[in-house]
Amino acid sequence: MIPQPVRDWSVASGHGAITATRNVAGGCINHGLILETASGFTMFLKTNHQTPPDMFVREAEGLRALETPDGLHIPQVYLVGETFILMEDLRPAARAHDYWVTFGRQLALLHRQTGGQFGFEQSNYLGSTPQPNPWTRDGYEFFAQHRLLYLADLARNKGLLDERAFRRVELLAGKLSAWIPPQPPSLIHGDLWAGNALTDAHGKPALIDPATHYGWAEAELGMTRLFGGFPEAFYRAYVEARPLEPGWEERLPLYNLYHLLNHLYLFGRGYHDQVMQVLKRYTHS
Repeated sequence: MIPQPVRDWSVASGHGAITATRNVAGGCINHGLILETASGFTMFLKTNHQTPPDMFVREAEGLRALETPDGLHIPQVYLVGETFILMEDLRPAARAHDYWVTFGRQLALLHRQTGGQFGFEQSNYLGSTPQPNPWTRDGYEFFAQHRLLYLADLARNKGLLDERAFRRVELLAGKLSAWIPPQPPSLIHGDLWAGNALTDAHGKPALIDPATHYGWAEAELGMTRLFGGFPEAFYRAYVEARPLEPGWEERLPLYNLYHLLNHLYLFGRGYHDQVMQVLKRYTHS
């Protein structure tokens, strides 16, 4: 179960041989293990022999890009291969009393990192779904073509979205500027739901499993609301640190259509009604 390069790295790095392993629950795609070494040092190993050969390499690139001075705790990547990624063991503790306020401020700090274009150095993955990130100057074009229409086409080809629903996605994608104000390309995690928001050993916020790219910061906040939402203290702290255009909360369903389409594509028709609710809200054809 433990790749030989991981065993070799542990010894070569002075941690000694791997002496014990412990399963980590929670992953729906990959297998997670805590590795303990002869020196007492621990590491987190994620493996999957069914993934595309670049998936963990792309994850490592995304994690490294998210590292910000005084920002959110991003686990250090030690070693990466085609079937595994070896990282820092966050040793999650109970949330600190100011966890959500700190999280909001530090996410705002991350989003203050802006680029000249939307996209990323490489295409990567949203969960197990390929996520294209071609450099694109226009945020509306980027979100329309490489987020909404791209995933709607995948769902259509899988028989999960009919032609009429696809046309609704096209109609909505062509009118994004009617609802969404201009925004700069911000560095975002890209898959920020509660399952990817952890703690470190001090109870401070930490992030895992990114789909990193330069995109709309509001889209990141949308994902935080999709599956129950974060506490209001998080949003208040964020807006205090990085003010948003009025009406940002009403725009979140538009951004979340991307993630709903992804869940439709990955997990099937159980998400079809939620996709259609968003489409019917913004289109009337």
